[in-house]
Amino acid sequence: MSSSILVINCGSSSLKFALLDTTTQHASLTGLAEKLGLDDAQITFKYHGEKTVQTLAEGNHAAAMRAILAQLQERGLFDSVQAIGHRVVHGGERFKASTLIDDEVIAAIEDCARLAPLHNPAHVLGIRTAIACFPGLPQVAVFDTAFHQSMPQRAYLYPVPMALYREHGVRRYGFHGTSYRFVSAEAARMLGKPLEDIAVVCAHLGNGASAAAILGGKSVDTTMGLTPLEGLVMGTRSGDVDPGLFGYLASELKLDVNGITELLNKQSGLLGLSELSNDCRELEDAAMAGDGAAQLALEVFSYRLAKQIAALTVALGRLDAVLFTGGIGENSSYLRERVVKLLGFLGLQLDADANQRCVRGQAGCITVPGSVPALVINTNEELMIALDTAALATPATLTR
Repeated sequence: MSSSILVINCGSSSLKFALLDTTTQHASLTGLAEKLGLDDAQITFKYHGEKTVQTLAEGNHAAAMRAILAQLQERGLFDSVQAIGHRVVHGGERFKASTLIDDEVIAAIEDCARLAPLHNPAHVLGIRTAIACFPGLPQVAVFDTAFHQSMPQRAYLYPVPMALYREHGVRRYGFHGTSYRFVSAEAARMLGKPLEDIAVVCAHLGNGASAAAILGGKSVDTTMGLTPLEGLVMGTRSGDVDPGLFGYLASELKLDVNGITELLNKQSGLLGLSELSNDCRELEDAAMAGDGAAQLALEVFSYRLAKQIAALTVALGRLDAVLFTGGIGENSSYLRERVVKLLGFLGLQLDADANQRCVRGQAGCITVPGSVPALVINTNEELMIALDTAALATPATLTR
């Protein structure tokens, strides 16, 4: 009998889940809780093509977990869950691969919360809730940082005193690794090349966004750093800023370190630039209606992304393809068009019709023949988490 794996993927403002059969790789029940932390938070369930939407009165991660568990019971799926896999953003240097969860692992994830304050606390909440609801079942943590442990020192070290690295772990870690593992393998298939022979830059774009240089299926550089704050412009996160900004804002605004960190994590990015929204869809609608602030926010986003993609090619030595994935990367033809055009000097030439077609689950190439390919690939982090979970939860443990 094949095993069913419940995958929990808690993000900073969302919670995705899926109940997957690891033999067929089919998900019988999936869902997405969105806008967590806001008054209009909701969760959408999809079961055999039937979609239902529920509002979340409390609007937080715990409420989303309770709704998922109730749905499993209502559909008669509760007893089919054989193991649970959890996406965890930050594992530091300690976790170089996925691992079975015990009290020591939970404590280590909590310890890394200082490096990922928007994410790790949500992951721990999901883990503790799942343990309480499914006592005795194997639970596995799959770390976004693990994929980037292949980076060389020249890519992950910061030019600060080495004692900070040795004694405090100050270095670039990188994130979105589970997505990059899946997407790079799909890119190799689409390019008709072995994974070991491709050199690509992948942009995972959502409320959190990063890009990575992937050579032979391994990460060799990436934009996110010690925390998920570094790098690209994001929904509410600033990405790269002058480190001197901390001292300046402390003096000008009388903020402490926590206050400035909060400002850069939750009040910046697209939201801060537009003074309208962190939702790319809303900003695109506003931009096309003539809103200058929305247009500016999207231009900054596009420019900085293109600049980082170009920089990451240095780590590769060549460029076989640029990959777009994540909620924005898979659906925003508006932003992809601007980025590809900015990268024209690297040999990319947009196919406007193909770019418009690649939305709402439609993957494919959005550049013309003869161009360096730009590929839109639908990521599947849940499948990667389920496969890792099934591999670690041995047949002997997959019993109730």
